[in-house]
Amino acid sequence: MSWLFSTIYDPFMRSSERACLSDWRAALLAGATGEVLEVGAGTGANVGFYGGDVTRLVLSEPDPHMRARLSRRIAQDELPRGEVSAGEAGLLPFDAASFDTVVSTLVLCSVPDLARSLADIRRVLRPGGRLLFLEHVAADDRPERLAWQRRLEPAWLLVSGNCHLTRRTGQAIRDAGFEVEQEKRESMRKALPFVRASIRGVARTPR
Repeated sequence: MSWLFSTIYDPFMRSSERACLSDWRAALLAGATGEVLEVGAGTGANVGFYGGDVTRLVLSEPDPHMRARLSRRIAQDELPRGEVSAGEAGLLPFDAASFDTVVSTLVLCSVPDLARSLADIRRVLRPGGRLLFLEHVAADDRPERLAWQRRLEPAWLLVSGNCHLTRRTGQAIRDAGFEVEQEKRESMRKALPFVRASIRGVARTPR
């Protein structure tokens, strides 16, 4: 299933990338500076959006099939500063306070333990460091859609790499001790209806 998911992921996401995700990624990652860790880097959809203010880029992806595609993408895009790691959020193999920025896009839905993953992300960020996030979430503003998310979630978890449909990631980020500076909720266009609800923004660790 992991191999299949990594194979179909990019084609599955293509319509949403064209409709909105690529623009959202570009705007969000313009804020990535200094030493940057991306958790759950997947096949490398963010790779082309990192700018010159990034002095070090670590792309962490625990799934071996996704990681193989990520490595190929880095080689094609000629990013010598891109370091690939097998680390998983919640078990990141980095010292505390190692990074200025952590990036998470469409990954916190699938981590085994959301609270543990966010605590680990906070651990590796320096004081005042930033978490740039873009995640699909529970459709709390659409009760009928939320009901469908709840019905579909057990089956969806099995076919989508442990992707949860009803996580309230924005609140989880706050509960982990981050100070949310920006947050925007918007429908992810061209996505399946039950994964359209999304949030994106910037959170900071206390100084």
